[in-house]
Amino acid sequence: MSPLPRQRFPVPDSVLNMFPGTEEGPEDDSTKHGGRVRTFPHERGNWATHVYVPYEAKEEFLDLLDVLLPHAQSVVLRHHWILPFVQALKARMTSFHRFFFTANQVKIYTNQEKTRTFIGLEVTSGHAQFLDLVSEVDRVMEEFNLTTFYQDPSFHLSLAWCVGDARLQLEGQCLQESQAIVDGFEDAEVLLRVHTEQVRCKSGNKFFSMPLK
Repeated sequence: MSPLPRQRFPVPDSVLNMFPGTEEGPEDDSTKHGGRVRTFPHERGNWATHVYVPYEAKEEFLDLLDVLLPHAQSVVLRHHWILPFVQALKARMTSFHRFFFTANQVKIYTNQEKTRTFIGLEVTSGHAQFLDLVSEVDRVMEEFNLTTFYQDPSFHLSLAWCVGDARLQLEGQCLQESQAIVDGFEDAEVLLRVHTEQVRCKSGNKFFSMPLK
């Protein structure tokens, strides 16, 4: 017997039209990449850098994204700082243990400049472990005289983004409907419980992986 097709839920056009299908590479001309605006001016030798925990999306998770929508703050490193910065991170990560976290609370975010809005799934368990992890990263940031992470962070999986401040359109009924979809999605409890095995650093077009203990 053939399996039944996976059930798909309709997404309101008002939400669907807000999100681009793909994100283009970084260019100064905002008309060429979905209207995004740089949060800091481009300068030769400066590399936008992100430290993050990767999530390898399973096919079922992509199905959830299809239902919800038919993933950060960066710092700048000089090119010659990249390897020392990554080596310092690796030294901090060697003693940090792997852990599980759950992200199942739909939340709306904006960047500091309010030029982009994100839909994410907020971490509801594993928050303490992320705080410990951020504490280690912050120590490296301080060594390089860089800005440390937020005082009261909201850890999350980023799902999608749109240009501008769209909180008023997305919060309220849209947020409630999205949460209901997540709560009722098949196998959501398993899909959204993630085993953290490594930390990654992306600096410009370079990627570095740091396995946890």
